[in-house]
Amino acid sequence: MSCRKATETDFRCLNRCRGNAALDPDRARTAAAELGERMDGQLTANHLEAWITAIAIATGSTALMYYVRCFAVRRMRALAQRSRTRLDDFAATVLGQTYLALLLCFGAYFGSLCLSMPDGYRMAVSRLAGAALVLQLAIWGDTALRAWRVQFMVMREDIARKASSMILVFMLRLATWAVACLMLLDNFGFSITTLVASLGIGGIAVALATQNILGDLFASLSIMIDKPFDIDDFIIVGDALGSVEYIGLKTTRLRGLGGEQIVFSNGELLKSRIHNHGRMQTRRVAFILRAAYGTSDTHIARIPVLVRDIVAARGDVVFERAHFCRIGEWSLDFEVVYHVQTADYIAHMDVQHAILLEIYRCFGRERIEFAHPLSVIRFAGPDNPAGGWPPESPSRHNGQRWEPRH
Repeated sequence: MSCRKATETDFRCLNRCRGNAALDPDRARTAAAELGERMDGQLTANHLEAWITAIAIATGSTALMYYVRCFAVRRMRALAQRSRTRLDDFAATVLGQTYLALLLCFGAYFGSLCLSMPDGYRMAVSRLAGAALVLQLAIWGDTALRAWRVQFMVMREDIARKASSMILVFMLRLATWAVACLMLLDNFGFSITTLVASLGIGGIAVALATQNILGDLFASLSIMIDKPFDIDDFIIVGDALGSVEYIGLKTTRLRGLGGEQIVFSNGELLKSRIHNHGRMQTRRVAFILRAAYGTSDTHIARIPVLVRDIVAARGDVVFERAHFCRIGEWSLDFEVVYHVQTADYIAHMDVQHAILLEIYRCFGRERIEFAHPLSVIRFAGPDNPAGGWPPESPSRHNGQRWEPRH
């Protein structure tokens, strides 16, 4: 009898068992026993050569997969000792969690392909191999997440980031095993549609109830992954500024310049514009020098050269430019720009102090006056009816000031 004919006969016997079960339990048990004998008989009907071939294929495939696993692990560990990257250690750790019992399930499936089996037995073997595959993939994923967490915690000294990484890894591991359980239930013939729908509705309800908490939690994970700032970075958020003191799962804390603690929720922090001065490498400094009206054109042309020499004389500063940029209402304006080759604020202020002091001394030596807001009121008199500059007043181009007559 062929396998197809035997299967059709088995199904007829099974239907007869179901019909008899409603009429007589004894007859149902008898029919079920007959069906079991038929299936056992079909399984034992395979020749000895078929059984030997199946056992050889099962054993050989299992041994081959185990050998490949051992060879790959040894190779990865050898590469890890010669390389500086952690990817080799990571791969060796993951492949090392390949279990022999699961490989035996794969070998049994490959060996069963050579045997003539009832559909029920063949389906059982297939489901067993599928379950082994799902379990092995879940184990690899779980091992990869735990290995990443260990490497992250070794490389990082920040306690807040370690806590965030533990929460992230826990959530990912939970999701991995939840998906694996659903796949196992589906593999064994259970209907998971209703279960998945229930989980989806429950997840939506939980998300709505804990919207703010989950928002801050995911914002914390975003800070951990994207790293817009680190501990001890000086940042400006809106009108608040300070050094980052703590990055938690819900809040981030700054230490203000006055010593006060400033607390932001992670969600609101990421929605704001953050100025991170901790990532600054150089500082660009621009300021305006204001010379008084009455400064000679010779001095006006000489001021940018004097400023350039003063700034360029310092080794920790890169001079960019100095220009006579504007004729103001009460001053002649010169714009000066240079770059301090450090991000340290105190060093920047020391450099600016020294440069401004030297400019002040230089202006004193050159007899160049700094401008200051001044309103001059001139009264008309017999000698000057228009109230303007008197004809006998000294020229303003010689660097001297005109003194009104009393």
